[in-house]
Amino acid sequence: MSEDKASHEKASYDKVLGERIDALETRLTFQDETIETLNKTITAQWLKIDALTRQLAHLAERLREAEAHAPGANEPPPPHY
Repeated sequence: MSEDKASHEKASYDKVLGERIDALETRLTFQDETIETLNKTITAQWLKIDALTRQLAHLAERLREAEAHAPGANEPPPPHY
């Protein structure tokens, strides 16, 4: 009877171990999907940040040019200032 009990305990342990492995594999799959989604999101954000940074630099340059060519840009203020 003790062999039967040991065999039953081994089967029970194997079942629990199998369930734990299945749970870990499920979590790993979910984590892999989450990491991939986050990676795509971060990549898209960096592309947008890069485009906005270039646009801001371009607008700043246009503003400097507009200020330099504005009428009265190089004239001193009137004497009453």
